[in-house]
Amino acid sequence: MTDYRTQSWNAMPALIAAVQAAGDAIGLPFIAAQADLGDPEPMGDAEGRPYAETSFRWIDPDHAYWRDRKLALHIAFLTAARLVAEPFFYSKGRLHTWRPTGLLDAVDCEQAKNTPNFGEAIVAPVHLPRGLVGAVFWCSREPVGVEALFGKHAGDLHNLALKLVATHNEARGRPRNATVPQTLTRREVQCLRWAAAGKTDGEIGIILSLSVSTVRFHLRNAATKLGATGRAQSIQLAAGLGFVGARAA
Repeated sequence: MTDYRTQSWNAMPALIAAVQAAGDAIGLPFIAAQADLGDPEPMGDAEGRPYAETSFRWIDPDHAYWRDRKLALHIAFLTAARLVAEPFFYSKGRLHTWRPTGLLDAVDCEQAKNTPNFGEAIVAPVHLPRGLVGAVFWCSREPVGVEALFGKHAGDLHNLALKLVATHNEARGRPRNATVPQTLTRREVQCLRWAAAGKTDGEIGIILSLSVSTVRFHLRNAATKLGATGRAQSIQLAAGLGFVGARAA
């Protein structure tokens, strides 16, 4: 049987080198990366050594930011990485991407703006199935014309970030206990969608012309197929796999 985790760990050094080389080439040499924003532990190698110590360098070499277990809760760039799935860039206290979006406009970047020696940045979020969100940050100490760099290199950087984050999560066996779900039926998806919209089993039954017991039957079957325990996890996994969208059924 193929040892995907070992293969993934073996692939990591070359990916890290490629991410660093890409930043060096465009004047954004200071890099931070996290494969799972929901994990307080820093992204590191198979022995648990943070890449921020062994591989990537940061703007302030004395700031061990990766030791802050609350970092993902108060950094504007990480908030933005949760809100959009495409690359974006930071310049002069604002976040921008290739399209207008109020989501980025609403993110408060005062902390970055007031950080000494922090210039500009390109950030590549990586949104993976089952709710995993990671990100890679390429930064400078001074303005480098990041808008033009973004237009030319954002796609390649995003591709590198996706490879790095996906490979690292495969190496770590994340998400744990992930399996390929069986195909959900139309009724199971409909019940999940209405459950995600906050409807009770009784309300779902009225909407779909089903008995309450039949609704519960479909939701139990969906949970089993998704490997979920309980209604909330079923909805979360179904959303992360694309069965439940932004709109109810």
